Amino acid sequence: MRVGYTSIFQGGGDAKDDERVYADELRLCELAEPLGFEMLWGVEHHFTSYTMCPDPIQFLSYMAGRTKNILLGSGAVILPWHDPVRVAEQVTMLDLMSGGRFIFGMGRGLGRIEFEGLRVPMDESRERFVESAEIVLRALETGVLEADGKHYQIPKRDLRPRPVKSFRDRLYAAAVSPESVRIMADVGAGILINPQKDWEEVSADMRQYREQFRELKGVEAPAPMVTGWVCCDKDPIKAKDMAQQYIGGYYESVMSHYELGGRHFASTQGYEYYRSLASYIQNKGSSRVVENFIELQIYGTPDECYERIVDIRSKVGNDGFNAVCSFSGMTTELAEANMRLFAAEVMPRVKELPRHSFDEAPAGAS
Repeated sequence: MRVGYTSIFQGGGDAKDDERVYADELRLCELAEPLGFEMLWGVEHHFTSYTMCPDPIQFLSYMAGRTKNILLGSGAVILPWHDPVRVAEQVTMLDLMSGGRFIFGMGRGLGRIEFEGLRVPMDESRERFVESAEIVLRALETGVLEADGKHYQIPKRDLRPRPVKSFRDRLYAAAVSPESVRIMADVGAGILINPQKDWEEVSADMRQYREQFRELKGVEAPAPMVTGWVCCDKDPIKAKDMAQQYIGGYYESVMSHYELGGRHFASTQGYEYYRSLASYIQNKGSSRVVENFIELQIYGTPDECYERIVDIRSKVGNDGFNAVCSFSGMTTELAEANMRLFAAEVMPRVKELPRHSFDEAPAGAS
């Protein structure tokens, strides 16, 4: 199994700390390759301290120049927020400058604050994502930009510099809701799983995704990639305390940034899953979903962290795992110790796990 490191650049309430956050996170990112991580991922978010990386392509371009062999992944570029012409150009440039090390991950977005700030109607995210993905992926395969759609009209132009190798086997899309999973099968992307619901539910989504992918594309779907929030310590009590404080604190920032209990999902097209989640939070309160999120993540001693990853693999059949080791106000010393222990005592065993075969059905499969 491939193992990567994901940096989220999570800030605090004081804008004066943003420079320190960037310095600390970039230093950890530079440790990823020498520690043995095979992939380095960046995410895209805007306007809040939840994740302060508004341009993952720019971040990964910087890291391309600071590294030699590590793969560079976007987790993800949110297509409805961008001109597809510029996305195709930026992806091609980064891939050429990095020597073909880029893994293209894309998504359709969820945060109302981001859609409004970027002046894109949230109701149109599904249509814009599908239309933009078709434009970008076609351009990356053919070297030609052209579209006459509902949202994007592009006169025929050459994509220069030209892409030099296909993205078909290094294309992923972030998906949580069943609606998004169906869309990703349609565009032919592998799934980036950011755990927010029970693994049994994710397993059911993956079965549906594989069936739809096979029906639409005539081939087997690529195995998904899982991202997990890590709290690893040799002391199991300390590790559990870390999980409560930091993983729980992280999910509180998720609920705040995305307004997961908000009533706006009831009137927003394309977000049916989040409509039901918002209703659940409104009726049951947030503490239960925070506890559920903690239990989906990777915490404990190195042995316990490894077993959690193995258990996830048995349910969803992922062939990659990306660790988030710095988040929710961790000191840089704690984040580095977390990252180093995971890299030294968990990652080598995870790398030895064989690629999952769909002949060995994930748990819960029928």
